[in-house]
Order: sequence, then C-alpha cells, then structure tokens
Amino acid sequence: MSTDQAAAAATSTRMIIGGDLAESADGRTFEVVEPHRGSVVATVPQGGAEDVDRAVAAAQAAFDGEWSRLAASDRGRLMLRFAQVVRDHEEELSQLESRQIGKPIGGARWEVGQVAKVLEFYAGATTKIHGSTIPVTRPGFDFTLREPIGVVGLIVPWNFPIMMAAWKVGPALAAGNTAILKPASYSPLTALRLGELALEAGLPAGVLNVVTGPGPVVGGAIAAHPGIGKVAFTGETATGQEIMRAAAANVKKVSLELGGKSPNIVFADADIEAFATTSPYSVFDNCGQDCCARSRIIVERSVHEKVVELFAAATEKVRVGDPSDPATEVGPLVSFRQRERVEAYVRSGREEGAELVTGGVRPTDPALAQGAYLMPAVFDNMAPDMTIAREEIFGPVVGIIPFDTEEEALRLANASPYGLSGSIWSRDIGRALRAAKALKSGVISVNCNNSVHVEAPFGGYKQSGIGRELGMEALELYTEVKNVFVDLG
Repeated sequence: MSTDQAAAAATSTRMIIGGDLAESADGRTFEVVEPHRGSVVATVPQGGAEDVDRAVAAAQAAFDGEWSRLAASDRGRLMLRFAQVVRDHEEELSQLESRQIGKPIGGARWEVGQVAKVLEFYAGATTKIHGSTIPVTRPGFDFTLREPIGVVGLIVPWNFPIMMAAWKVGPALAAGNTAILKPASYSPLTALRLGELALEAGLPAGVLNVVTGPGPVVGGAIAAHPGIGKVAFTGETATGQEIMRAAAANVKKVSLELGGKSPNIVFADADIEAFATTSPYSVFDNCGQDCCARSRIIVERSVHEKVVELFAAATEKVRVGDPSDPATEVGPLVSFRQRERVEAYVRSGREEGAELVTGGVRPTDPALAQGAYLMPAVFDNMAPDMTIAREEIFGPVVGIIPFDTEEEALRLANASPYGLSGSIWSRDIGRALRAAKALKSGVISVNCNNSVHVEAPFGGYKQSGIGRELGMEALELYTEVKNVFVDLG
C-alpha cells in the first residue's frame, strides 16, 4: 500500500466496541495530524467515560461467554491467526504508523514485524500458564492455579504505538483476559486497525475493544473503572502517578512502564569506534522519543576527546528526512509542540554552560520546512546537575560527561530518579559485570545498545515503573494466583 492509499484508508475511522465499529457516545471527534507536513491524516472519535462503560460491558460479556470457555490451545491458535493477519497487512500498518507519527518507514516496518513476533510468542505461551504443587505441613494436598484477572485496561503511548499495544495485548489475551485498548491521541490509527484485524482473525467480539480519546478522560476512566481489574500503562512518569491514584480507589492491579534517562558508560578499554558508530542510534532513533534512549554518555576522561570527536562525526552522518523515504534514519518529532519543548531544553543546556558540539537546530533543507524536524544535538561537558542531565527530554539530544574512576562512573549513572535501561562498553568482562550488577536499572546491555528482546523481561527500577513486560514474566501481570488446599486427614 502506498502512502496515499494508507492515508485514504485512514480518513474514516471508528472505535471497536463489542465487535462493532462505533462512534463516540456524544458524537465528538478529533483530528490526527502528521508531523512531516502538518496536514490532517484522519478524523477519529473522541471517546469519553460513557464509551469506556460500553467497552467494559462488552469485554465482561465476552469474558463470561465464549472466551472463558475456550481451551488454552484454541486461544493460542486464534492468536497465531491474529499474528498472521498482522503479517498479511504489514505494509498497510507500516504506512499508517509512519504517517501518523513521522516514524521513518524502515522503523515502522520493523515495529509492525515485532507486533507479529509478540503475538506469536504469546500464542505459544497460552498452554504454558500453570500452577504448582506445594508440600505443606498439614496432611493434605496443596496446589495453585493461575487464572485470568478478567477485564483489563491497556493504555499505550505514541512513540511506538502498535508495538506497545502488542506488548500488552499479547500477554493479556494469552492469559485469558479481555481488554480495552486506549491508544495515544497522536497515534490512534494503527490501534484501531489492529482491533479490526483481531476481528478478522476470528477473535470473539468484545475480546479486544479500542477506545480513542484524551488521556485524562478515557485513560482516567479506565484507571478508575470498578469493572476493570488491572490497568497497564506506558508513558510519562507524572501520568503514571495519576493512574496509580485513580486505580487506588478500587485497589486494582497496576503495571507501569515510565520514563528514563539512561546512561551509556564508556570505559577507556572499550572498542571506541564500535561505540561511536552504533550509539547515535541508541539515542536518536525515533527522533529520541524513546524511554530507553541513552541520553547520557558517561565516558572515561582519557578517551573523552576521542569519543566526542567520533560520536559527533557519526551523528552528523545520520540521515534526517522524509519518513516515507527508506533511506531516512531520523524523521520529525511527533508534533510542533514537542519540537518546541525539545528546543527549550537545547537552550537550557547552552545557558547552563554545556557545549553544543553539533545539531540542535532546525534543518535547512526546504523540503523539511513544514515538518516538526530538529537536527540531532550533541552536548559536551554536561554537568550532572544541569537540567538536560536530569530531566527526560524525549527528543534527539545527548550529553557527554567525563569520569575518572569506575566508582565515579557508577555514581553518575545511578544519580537519576529513573532506572530503565543502559549500556556498558568495556573489553574487561569482569568490570562490565561489576558495573551491570551495580547499575540500578532494569535492562542493561554490554558492548551494544540492544534493550528489547521479545523473549526477555523489560521494565525499570525507581520512577521508571512497576512490573515487567515481555518474556514469560509479563504473564504474571495478567493473572491471579489461587491457592487450593485439600484436607486428606
């Protein structure tokens, strides 16, 4: 499907509630604007609390009905079919994803491929959810059951919209729950299409519902709804705190994947060239709009100047351009408002005394003038107490901090309220393992920047969240453990 075809397909969109295409209860709508040209891509229903009520009722009816009676193996087969339908529509979904948030088409295709992989992984997990037998003191037989929670709410962000949806939908459905999916207002189109494809794959009506609308309204209603037993959220930390407050009234389960300010620690014995050529993508990929972005480079002083030179040179080779061009590596920010926010951080860095080595300005290419573009920025001599060193920027900005000792490097790395991701570069495996154990972070890579593996748990320490997604660990978020004791005395 071409970009124009994808745009045409997206101009008429409706929510998915109980297997039906639905308008909002009050008829209100909002526009989705592409950040490459600033033009309207689609008009989408602006849902509210009444629409969440409708979706919860549909999800509960599906949970009580056909879905709960399905054998785990049959549920797995439906999810495999769902994955195949996603693969069959891979290009369509990729074009929609690229258009709605300005993600380079290569990245969008990778993301949609990950959706299918996640669904396939959890299709295989449906028959691997089980309890255990426990030897207890009292004569008898004690065992546990792992059961679905029921109706769950899934609130996903705009930076990796369809992939984050799959990260939650996959384990939620595999465990036997039904779901209400709430996409971000910047990026509802692929979530809506995913809901349609779930029905096409044969998932019963009401198993996966999609409600669009403002976060404070729709997300708030999901978090507070007494009919929802668990809410999963990915997004900024402040919003996660609001969701916890709303969920507390019903004491519902909550899992959160929140912000990050991840370090890239470079020791003098590292392969500096390998670091410099690959690490720009660890912070500038998706235009820096990634909670895993390695936005703090903490480098041993003896190689500091070399790292700055090589990293800046590699950054200047990163291709910023039209998201529809397969050669583009960095597209626009998600909105003009987001660009203004990031530009304010660039100004703050300069005003507080950091040295702007390259980037941080709007591109001069006239073809990009209408979009929310910003050239990747590299700051040197960033002090740990600077605003750009402490706060999550969520844009293409990185700062470099020199260190003298291993202990200092780890202290600098851990001096953050976040603890999501990070990388360690050293040829000394003992040092790398010491550092990995000392870092207060949920996901760490050594001599690379690979944070995410479908088969492995993902999540953070401190204000980066609660719980783990992906891998078999994610199933714990969507199940209840029931203990049963049979007295044999």
